[in-house]
Amino acid sequence: MQTSLLRLLFLLFATFSLTTSAQLPDLKKKISQIVAGKKVKVGVAILGPTPTDTLSFYGNGRFPMQSVFKLHIGLAMLSEVDKGKFKLNQPIKVEKADLIPDLYSPLRDAYPNGGDIELSKIIEYTVAESDNVGCELLLKLLGGPQAVEQYLMGRGFKNVSIKINEQVMQKNWELQYQNWTTPKAANDLLAAYYFNSRKLLSSKSHEFLWAVMKGTKTGKNRLRSQLPAETVLAHKTGSSGTNAEGLTAAVNDIGVLFLPSGSPVFISVFVTNSTESEATNEKIIADIGKATWDYFTKK
Repeated sequence: MQTSLLRLLFLLFATFSLTTSAQLPDLKKKISQIVAGKKVKVGVAILGPTPTDTLSFYGNGRFPMQSVFKLHIGLAMLSEVDKGKFKLNQPIKVEKADLIPDLYSPLRDAYPNGGDIELSKIIEYTVAESDNVGCELLLKLLGGPQAVEQYLMGRGFKNVSIKINEQVMQKNWELQYQNWTTPKAANDLLAAYYFNSRKLLSSKSHEFLWAVMKGTKTGKNRLRSQLPAETVLAHKTGSSGTNAEGLTAAVNDIGVLFLPSGSPVFISVFVTNSTESEATNEKIIADIGKATWDYFTKK
């Protein structure tokens, strides 16, 4: 009971802090230095071990999510599992027609002829490997992108828009901007999920998704890149690629990292409107992750 109360107080103060003036001026200055001279727009939200350890760097800006929204989809799907509408070990019939070509999909590579695939596997592919075919399968089961948005709105999450699926998003560059969130809203989701403050998931579903996020295979050059090898990081990435004009709309990474003390730090970094190289975009995120780690471990 005492632990639950402490978590509730933490979240109440954290929410208040994230909606008021930014803290951590030294870290914010460091982030400004990392971004300086880069042809990008960067948004960052950080929530550290105490309620006053908050930072917002363009935290209210709207940024295209790209595959970050697969975390939101995973939460919505597991909520349906908790309601008894699906089971994690339930086989999902995947037809060959569901294996959409020209989409990034390790799942399709592993199951080239489709077949019965456990729901847990589809979620793992979708969240940990950012699988696009898996994403489409989950959205089909849920009733489409709007069902995910309604799930989030129904639990009090604001500043998040989920309007289109991966197939539509990848056919029209401009449409990706319809799936957006803010760094602050992304951090709000991470904290609410981690502390389960809004009773988002059962303990079983929470632990399942937590293990999946810790096993994320994408974004090795982003938040994880400059952290000590033993650091626990549960995260979700998103990427748009670069269009013919040399513009990158999204290079993102949001997650929870753990300090040596065991305390969590919630961090959401979004890079958009970039004409820099992919390596530069990813290094911005990596440098911000390292600066955050250094700040909280050396303060």
